[in-house]
Amino acid sequence: MQVQVVQHGSITVLIAEGSLDSLSADSLTQVLDREILAGHTNLVVDLAAVHYTSSAGLRSLLMALKGARRVGGDLRLGAAQPNVIEVLSMAGFTSIIKTFDDVPSAIASYAA
Repeated sequence: MQVQVVQHGSITVLIAEGSLDSLSADSLTQVLDREILAGHTNLVVDLAAVHYTSSAGLRSLLMALKGARRVGGDLRLGAAQPNVIEVLSMAGFTSIIKTFDDVPSAIASYAA
């Protein structure tokens, strides 16, 4: 899993690439934790290049969501592949984490 961090004003976008599973979820968790500790608490995870997620990936996203919300921020998902959306939906995550069809919409949602 590769994760690139890009700032869009006060919004931090994490561009994830690869599978989000037990072998790679820790990498995403570490980057998310680092950003939250640095005060970047309005987060968007770009999932366009993530083709698979397991329960370990879901746990990483949930931990980051809780961490961001604890300090007044939030975590949103953008551009998830249909199979990833299906896993998020089956696990009930789409009612917990706001998801958007694309990253610009996820970024713009912070202004609303």
